Amino acid sequence: MKLLAFAGSNSSTSINYKLVKYTATLISEHEVELLDMTDYSFPVFSEDLEKQEGYGPLLVKLKDKIVQSDALIISVNEHNSNPSAYFKNVLDWLSRVDRNFLADKKILLMSTSGGRRGAMGSLEVVKAVIPRFGGETVATFSLPSFNHTFDEQKGITDAEHSEAHKKALKSFLSKI
Repeated sequence: MKLLAFAGSNSSTSINYKLVKYTATLISEHEVELLDMTDYSFPVFSEDLEKQEGYGPLLVKLKDKIVQSDALIISVNEHNSNPSAYFKNVLDWLSRVDRNFLADKKILLMSTSGGRRGAMGSLEVVKAVIPRFGGETVATFSLPSFNHTFDEQKGITDAEHSEAHKKALKSFLSKI
């Protein structure tokens, strides 16, 4: 199976990207393509812009990568208890190119933040919207206090959260 993994952030220092990257390293039985969303810049969606310029090749490329994958691993960041404007914009554009761009996709949805809630607000918002595009969130994981519970060399350092992450990943892999 081919899995596509990416963060909902376009920040070059994204902690959600670090979590997705770590998660991808734990999967050996499937091919995993890791996307760096700093390579995917899109203008703010507007119907006028859509009518004037249509869908750019980068957007179509991203949509095609999603459609051609068997399952997705996404980690969403949070701004003011919601997904970032960047990720919301990506969803808006993708849904215009193909309303069902997530059709039949099983998704491991994750989130992390520097705070104690682990971007749970954003995770819940995205989890609620995924079915509108045909996807199914089959497992979730939230990592709070990223700077205290994650090390780039060791991964998740908090035993309880490490176990929860392994359980979510195992559940996801069993459903794809």
